[in-house]
Amino acid sequence: MTDSHPRISKAVIPAAGLGTRFLPATKATPKEMLPVVDKPAIQYVVEEAVSAGLHDVLMITGRNKRPLEDHFDRNYELESALQKKGDADRLTKVQESSDLATMHYVRQGDPRGLGHAVLCAAPHVGQEPFAVLLGDDLIDPRDPLLARMVDVQEERGGSVIALMEVEPEQIHLYGCAAVESTTDGDVVKVTGLVEKPDPEDAPSNYAIIGRYVLDPAIFGILRRTEPGRGGEIQLTDALQQLAADEKVGGPVHGVVFKGRRYDTGDRSDYLRAIVRLACEREDLGPDFRSWLRSYVTEEMQAP
Repeated sequence: MTDSHPRISKAVIPAAGLGTRFLPATKATPKEMLPVVDKPAIQYVVEEAVSAGLHDVLMITGRNKRPLEDHFDRNYELESALQKKGDADRLTKVQESSDLATMHYVRQGDPRGLGHAVLCAAPHVGQEPFAVLLGDDLIDPRDPLLARMVDVQEERGGSVIALMEVEPEQIHLYGCAAVESTTDGDVVKVTGLVEKPDPEDAPSNYAIIGRYVLDPAIFGILRRTEPGRGGEIQLTDALQQLAADEKVGGPVHGVVFKGRRYDTGDRSDYLRAIVRLACEREDLGPDFRSWLRSYVTEEMQAP
């Protein structure tokens, strides 16, 4: 590996959203801190970055997001209390979050979209390729998507986005990619991108999900990108420019993900994510699955 193609080490996690879909729970609590079983959603995302070898994590925050910083910091009073009680298991769990990664924070200030949030990371990232992880998408650790994306970027250069096939009637909820096949079965070349197209205008049913590995050339494009859909600076618009002109920052490829993904950005999907993850836990699963079967049976038999 040459100096012009350094090993990816930095992850950026945009976390400045207001979480309005979860009000009133998010009135005073960041949506990223809502628990998924017994860990806040944001911890799963940081753990995924670390598992892929990215130990330098920059979180893009906003007002009222201080609990995020506190969660990944040491809590000496709590640790001391648990230590005095001899509660080693809970002490370990408390310390896990503060030992995960080297955490950094920057405020987005004026929330002008995902593209603007990524642009806020430019001073920290510099001229290195980097990963972006959106907190609403939780990827099951048994299906290591980000690690695969890092490998593809190191092999092919440029930028890599995560894609998932969705039903055609659902594509209007996502950014959508026009693609060409490659020699790797799970990798496609992205030739175009459209943000939340009408189903009849969509170039495919490949939806962009919340994982990106980006060439630093994206920053120059974002600085020149005019606000798009919703009056926000769209990351999809900047990626479209990279896909259209490889000379700017290399090609754009997509990794087609067929693994387990949990959407915590929607209330119904958030509840489903909790149920699915709880069912699969060794410590909770057996009793919880038994209760769930009984509950569902009672509901089906109810008049």
